[in-house]
Amino acid sequence: MTTTPHDAGPLPELAADADAGPFAGSGALITGGGSGIGFAAARLLARDGAQVTLMGRTADKLRAAAAELAAEFPTAPPATIAPGSVDDEDAVAEAVRIATGTTGRLAVAVASAGTGGVAPIVSQPLDEFQSILSTNLTGTFLTIKHAGRAIVAGGGGSIVAVSSLAACTVHAWMSAYAATKAGIDALVRNAADELGPSGVRVNSVQPSLVDTELVAWPMADEPLVESYLVNMPVARIGQPDEVARVIRFLAGDESAWVTGNCLPVDGGHHLRRGPDYGSIAALLYGDDAVLPGFTGAP
Repeated sequence: MTTTPHDAGPLPELAADADAGPFAGSGALITGGGSGIGFAAARLLARDGAQVTLMGRTADKLRAAAAELAAEFPTAPPATIAPGSVDDEDAVAEAVRIATGTTGRLAVAVASAGTGGVAPIVSQPLDEFQSILSTNLTGTFLTIKHAGRAIVAGGGGSIVAVSSLAACTVHAWMSAYAATKAGIDALVRNAADELGPSGVRVNSVQPSLVDTELVAWPMADEPLVESYLVNMPVARIGQPDEVARVIRFLAGDESAWVTGNCLPVDGGHHLRRGPDYGSIAALLYGDDAVLPGFTGAP
């Protein structure tokens, strides 16, 4: 894998001052909170006093994440978990209920749950397309729907969705993923307009390639990674904490006059062009899948 001179360096230390933090007495729901960007956001919210609720498909992963938060921030309220899939409306509604119930006030929701897939648009199975759509777009809609109502009832707050660079640059061979992320940003803008008068701000972050377990396989593909780095003015792979710090900014009073924004967190990648997933598409569907004149059947 290509290395670059743009080393992020160590991130600032987190101080465990949760008992006096700005979110003390408030609940925060993080979907996809068991790992990656979602867990990194949960750390910052727990550090700052929020009663964190982690939602995800795997209960054991959520329990492990909650235990890690308790060990790192012993003065923070213990994190709760809400196992379930974000495309299940009853599960999302229950997660919002859990996140609201402990403190009586939900102030923050982070819609971080997501999935991806690589396929030529002429070959992608319908069920795969629908699965990506269901998790990414429907899941974000349900999170905004139920968390938005609870945050209004609690007197206002913030919703932050995790979108992607794919929402604003072409990601050939990832049409389903790109379409869902563009849809998330459309939801964010409309929800910001609808919920703003009720005291709820809605924004999204658009990361480029971030070192999480979701992209472990793509990150092993050197041509793909190079296609990211060559298009980044700050040419390195991002870290979950770097995205989480922007989420934390958007969640708090520091951004009290910021809503309806879809903010790139990508080393400037959005200034150039998207990555090339052709090598992975060829691996999955054959070399002819990425050649001009491809006419292969699904």
